[in-house]
Amino acid sequence: MILSGSENLPRLEIMTNLNRVRLQASLDALLLLAFAAIGRASHDHGVNIPGILQTAWPFLAGAAIGWAAAQAWKQPQRVWPTGAIVWAATLALGMILRVATGGGFALSFLLVAGIFLAVFLLGSRALTGALLRRRSPSA
Repeated sequence: MILSGSENLPRLEIMTNLNRVRLQASLDALLLLAFAAIGRASHDHGVNIPGILQTAWPFLAGAAIGWAAAQAWKQPQRVWPTGAIVWAATLALGMILRVATGGGFALSFLLVAGIFLAVFLLGSRALTGALLRRRSPSA
């Protein structure tokens, strides 16, 4: 079967979206690992891979649940509502899982984490979304 150019368009759009999903999911994970590493370094807990993973896992789990709740794979670079849902789930569930597994809690940490995660998770979406729109010929 020979396909004309127009029949290939839906598949190309799926691949473009898949690449956008991969990009944003990777950025989210890297930014959450950076969040954990910066936190560990600022509190002299040692910056090593096991320690970073131990600190980051509650927030990574919260982000994964946030991705599912937001169906983030549909529009991964949207700040609203996708980014807001991922941010809220990352912060809330990350804190809950952290406390439930013996991690400490302080209101100041909640505030700092909330701001830091908002800048990272919402800011990355705003930046990548703007760059992708700029590169898109249809935008």
